[in-house]
Amino acid sequence: MANVLILGGGFGGVVAAERLARTLAPEHQITLVSRSNRFVFYPALVRLAFGKCEVEDISYDVREAMLDRRVRFIQAEVVRVDPSARKVTLAGSDVSGEIEYDYLIYALGRRLATEDVPGFFEHAHHLLGVAATLRFKEALHNFHGGHAYIGSCPGARLDVPVYETAFALSRLLEERGEQAQITVIAPEHPADAQPGSTDLARAVRPALEAHGIKFLQDFPIRKITAEHLLSDDGLKLEYDLLMLVPPFEGTSALADTGLTNKKGYVRVDQTMRVCDVERMYAVGDAVYFAGAKMGHMAVRQAEVAAGNLAAELEGRAADAVYEHEMMLVVDEGGKDSLYFHKHLWGDETSVRQGRFWGWVKRVRERYFQVQHASSGRRMFR
Repeated sequence: MANVLILGGGFGGVVAAERLARTLAPEHQITLVSRSNRFVFYPALVRLAFGKCEVEDISYDVREAMLDRRVRFIQAEVVRVDPSARKVTLAGSDVSGEIEYDYLIYALGRRLATEDVPGFFEHAHHLLGVAATLRFKEALHNFHGGHAYIGSCPGARLDVPVYETAFALSRLLEERGEQAQITVIAPEHPADAQPGSTDLARAVRPALEAHGIKFLQDFPIRKITAEHLLSDDGLKLEYDLLMLVPPFEGTSALADTGLTNKKGYVRVDQTMRVCDVERMYAVGDAVYFAGAKMGHMAVRQAEVAAGNLAAELEGRAADAVYEHEMMLVVDEGGKDSLYFHKHLWGDETSVRQGRFWGWVKRVRERYFQVQHASSGRRMFR
């Protein structure tokens, strides 16, 4: 019997647990560790902020969901991973102490490095958690004019909520009969942007212009005060409403193991095996791949990792390979909604536009809601 341990209760961890539960023989033990017992469908947080759904619509109980999948669930914080001893140190109400494993899937996601931008914690809103989203929702309720800046800090790896928030705010102000200037901020010059970001920005610019939304690039935010954004070169912008994606970095559970880069992201190959260590895979926001950090990437990586882990355990060739692609929909709320696909390890790029794509995104969200409401034990796919 093998003890398979999965760390992280987001897209990557939950999908990996489900795949392994269906693939491995019953004698193998699968354990999922998560700091929270709630799975949150993060792509819907913009809709939550603008009152288009409720928290219960976009989340479910992970412990309950694992009951009929023969997956043991532990709610705990992962303190440290020791790959050489194959042990993990946990701190939580379910388990506090060390737990051993035979195979490991590391899916702990990313940490929000808000301390890299002084003043971010005190003054900026973000949409990377339910509590933070609800605080931004309250700020929207109190915003009736002025200048709104929506954007990313240096080191952020997620563009979609920036554009969707700008479009949703434009439509909200129009519904209220109010006016404000909305500006989208990109921290890099196009020549220095993450793979795919410049192509996506180019594709979405006509829709931004149609809404009267300005686009400001090459403005790396280095400090935030109660009233101003300050850049590296001393430029200052005055704001009345602020929503930013903060810098990302890997979590500290693998610190000093030599398995991560300087930002804490785990080095893996295309089979999702962690480099220079046996019986360990990593998926999702935790891994070191250039470009955006997105849920669909975590899902595909989890499928590859779970398939290869099962093959390795059963003595078969581990030959599943991950292809790094951006596939996303920016829901503008109307005819300018956009589907974007780019192969990040190649040159292929595809852009399609129309109301259909926003409808597709909302149908996928409703599918999640229906599945959750009908059984309480379903995962969005």
